Amino acid sequence: MTASHEPPRGHRARPGNRRRLLIAAALAVAAVTAVGAVVWVATPDDAADAHGTAGTGSPAAGPVATATPSAARPTPTPTPSPSATGCARAASPRPVVRVTEVKVGSRVTGYGREGDTEPLPMAVAARPDGTSWLAWTGTDSRIHLARLGCDDRMTGKAVSVAGIDLQDVQADAGGVVVLLTRRGSCGSGPLCGGSSSPCNTMHLVRFDNDGRQLWERQVTNLGGGRAGYDPGARFVWWYQHHGRLATDGKNWAAYFGVAITVKNGACVDIHEGDRMQVVSGSGALVGGHRDSFEVGCSHSWTTRIVWDPRTSRFVTVCATDNGCRIARPNPYRTVAKGTCDGTLFGGDLVLARTKGYWTAWSQGGQVRLEHFTTGASDDTVRTAARGAHPHLVGYGTGHMLLAWESGAALAAQVYDTTGGKAVGDRFTVGVRDHGYQAFKAYADGSAAYPAAGAGNTSIRVARVMPLATVG
Repeated sequence: MTASHEPPRGHRARPGNRRRLLIAAALAVAAVTAVGAVVWVATPDDAADAHGTAGTGSPAAGPVATATPSAARPTPTPTPSPSATGCARAASPRPVVRVTEVKVGSRVTGYGREGDTEPLPMAVAARPDGTSWLAWTGTDSRIHLARLGCDDRMTGKAVSVAGIDLQDVQADAGGVVVLLTRRGSCGSGPLCGGSSSPCNTMHLVRFDNDGRQLWERQVTNLGGGRAGYDPGARFVWWYQHHGRLATDGKNWAAYFGVAITVKNGACVDIHEGDRMQVVSGSGALVGGHRDSFEVGCSHSWTTRIVWDPRTSRFVTVCATDNGCRIARPNPYRTVAKGTCDGTLFGGDLVLARTKGYWTAWSQGGQVRLEHFTTGASDDTVRTAARGAHPHLVGYGTGHMLLAWESGAALAAQVYDTTGGKAVGDRFTVGVRDHGYQAFKAYADGSAAYPAAGAGNTSIRVARVMPLATVG
């Protein structure tokens, strides 16, 4: 993959000054470089329209929906997973990957430039019974959702809702919540200089298991007479805006990049940071939640969130050019020190087995794992992985799965969540990587990742099956 310094078509970076947000245009694909430059990560689809459909090329060009052992040597006969969930997926002593081609029946937005400023093509969510919800950004200005069975194939018909950019999807026994972006209004401003459109809005939308919409809630603050260029506005613009969801079982928390409008004399400047809002199970904003905040990190990218039932807290981390670090927001607490060289990228966030958390991050292509509890890392693991965009997910009891792009597929390695020790051999997940998509953990000990399919109306779901021995 190579980097270029080119803003997306149809948008112009504003001239930078010390007060305007577009000094953060140096952030790119979740990294900071020189002021006023946007870094883009090129992919094999760069010749295609960034808002086109999923490419036909894929590393998993052969048969799919089959279990493939992670190494060439014989694999012992799988044993039933110890999980009490409904799917009872087979478990093995070593990770086994199953890739399933899901024909979704509508066109899926392609990977494009694969950046934080581009629409996120797809996301998957685990249900408590081991089945899934699959979501994707269509080419029709709608976000589509469908149920998947234990075999990761569609059951029933897909539903859709108005939206231009999928962010994340999370499920519970009663249904699913999707985080998405919709078009908003900038208003008149005036801006102090340059342009910073569009001025979009971020929403949570709730569906029941039959696909009926129950509620929706905006978590930006446009509307009611407030437009994006009005002082105090919080909106979603064209870069560094992706977000993630977490749930405590009753409420839903959204953590995402946000634009911040600040009055500057007779005009306004637009700054960039991040925002965390909590929405109740009935769709109401939870005012004054102790973990929510209007603005956390600034300038911010790769916002990550997890619910910790041990402390009853939503825990968040970001990558930021404030000190060039991986940090906890509101207030700032450094987790790991980095540098603003254009390669700082925050991976995902998972619970450690006993106390604290693990987060993956990359600097200069070196992937690290950091263990922390309240702030500064107390254990750093410099992995053998070389990649720009690491993924991390809980993987059964006491384990986590680290994955990163390796050629036309993903490489992966299991680590324990006590001391960060590597477990077993590295293996391959035979689907194409996307830097901003996420693995999701399942109660049966498996993990799933959505990826580009064989054509523009299909998605591949790569599932790493459970380990037979956990502990």
